[in-house]
Amino acid sequence: MTLKKYQAKRKFASTPEPKGKIKKTVGNRFVVQKHQATHLHYDFRLEADGVLKSWAVPKGVPEVKGVKHLAVEVEDHPVSYINFKGVIPVGNYGAGMVEIWDKGKYILLEKNKKAIKFILKGKILQGEYVLFNFKGKNWLIFKV
Repeated sequence: MTLKKYQAKRKFASTPEPKGKIKKTVGNRFVVQKHQATHLHYDFRLEADGVLKSWAVPKGVPEVKGVKHLAVEVEDHPVSYINFKGVIPVGNYGAGMVEIWDKGKYILLEKNKKAIKFILKGKILQGEYVLFNFKGKNWLIFKV
């Protein structure tokens, strides 16, 4: 776990995003951020290992059982990013509007190299979900 990739992509003098640091806490929060960058997508983040493990989900996290959406793993984000909303200015990585679409707690059920199983307890997202790795940084996210 490191934030070097996250920090290398950003110019903190010109973006309101938090620089952040690794937190040595055991967290169980999640956030889904609606991100209107070059293309509208959703960022799904799970608090784990002192950072936010992050995936870009072009079609959003499914709310209906059995619907599978692509989730592309991206760099870890600082835990302080869990509350980030606002505009990333033009000329910065990920420029565009970021808003919090849902957030809450999660219960980890199982984690291995191929799958992460968890229960989401958010304002919108409720229930058991799976992130399934099928190739490199490409995962599927679906409600069980």
